[in-house]
Amino acid sequence: MLHLCSVRLTARELATAVSGRLVGPDIAFSGASIDSRTVEPGQMFVPIVAERDGHEFIEAALGRGAACWLDAGDRPTSGGTSIAVADTALALLEAGRLARSRLPEPVIGVTGSVGKTSTKDLIAGACSVSRGTHANPASFNNELGLPLTLLNAPDDTEVTVLEMGARGQGDIRLLCGIGRPTIGVVTRVALAHGEQFGSIEAVAEAKGELVEALPPEGFAVLNAGDERVLAMRSRTAASVVTYGVECGDVSVVGLRLDEVLRPSFTLATPDGSVDIRLEARGAHLAENAAAAVAAALAAGVSLEDAAFGVARATLSPWRMGVSTLASGALLINDAYNANPTSVRAGVGALTASGRPRLTAVLGSMAELGTDSEELHREVAAWARGVGVRVLAVAAPAYGPDAEHVATLAEAQERLRSIDADDAVLIKGSRVVGLETLAQALVGAGTDLKRAGDR
Repeated sequence: MLHLCSVRLTARELATAVSGRLVGPDIAFSGASIDSRTVEPGQMFVPIVAERDGHEFIEAALGRGAACWLDAGDRPTSGGTSIAVADTALALLEAGRLARSRLPEPVIGVTGSVGKTSTKDLIAGACSVSRGTHANPASFNNELGLPLTLLNAPDDTEVTVLEMGARGQGDIRLLCGIGRPTIGVVTRVALAHGEQFGSIEAVAEAKGELVEALPPEGFAVLNAGDERVLAMRSRTAASVVTYGVECGDVSVVGLRLDEVLRPSFTLATPDGSVDIRLEARGAHLAENAAAAVAAALAAGVSLEDAAFGVARATLSPWRMGVSTLASGALLINDAYNANPTSVRAGVGALTASGRPRLTAVLGSMAELGTDSEELHREVAAWARGVGVRVLAVAAPAYGPDAEHVATLAEAQERLRSIDADDAVLIKGSRVVGLETLAQALVGAGTDLKRAGDR
């Protein structure tokens, strides 16, 4: 049975679109995967050549029901249909471009140094009440994830939400050429991936590629609280809608948090005002919710439906997940990624918990460039200054204002005495894998020392 996607293609038309050669009978397929373990019946398998050559897993993908595959290896298989191409990754981009041509508008692009995944999740929630909505799973926001998102759009898709990441100049321009957004949302500009960009001005230049790509009849949704984002209004012919906390066309007013960090506020918009309480946790999520409602309104969703949807939206894993441990301690799992801006936001949520003892378990903030050590030390000193104990895991750059441990098991040992007076933030870049510690703390006695770190 074909995977139920709107983008149903034939191998022959895809071969034409990617300048490939059809090998075997022409068949229809729907959707795509680059992981042979997750292929669904009727999908196309795209073997990517990276640390391992994905061509080694073609037979496994066929065994799971793949209808066809891209092939840059010219290797013999047990029959079936393939499309011979020079480069499977480049062919995947072109396949995404073809898939986008079959999808209706609007398509909403989301970028920014921080908050883009949670904003993408909130936009999907805001639109999904009244419109069939499809968005990147997790952080499928690069040159592989974005075309896969387009190819795997369900057959009832009316609104597509595309998170767009960048590690250098031109990355977002490339993704916009594939996804062709009609609405663009920019969250914030901060020094993330400093090794690649070099300066915050270069980051702003790259993120603005999204608004430059919008059509004149489109909408640029810009953060009024970030001067670098707001300045992007001069880079687009699209209509501009601004948002923010106590500022912008769509404005958060009267922000407050409950005991488990759920934000409540009034959202003032050109279509009227509405009271919202988010299921997402953390004061900084209110700003992202304003962006989501602004984007949904631009997409033609009513204010009532957008507010209802954003209020009940859930976030991708390891982003401001809040739980109460058996000891009574409050745990904030924001382990997915980290840069100075997002760490400060996480620590802000920690201090808002009202618990008398506060601990931020921090892993390294990767790819900050030549100022990395200084930025780590600044964050640690700032956190200590607002009354937070910093427990740094294998991250000596946090310096003398942090308490240092070498492993996740050691961090777990330092946290064994936490109780109802404690709140703990888990935050670090992906390479650290701090979600393992968060899972151990929640997971009723999992001992990292015995199990081994990751």
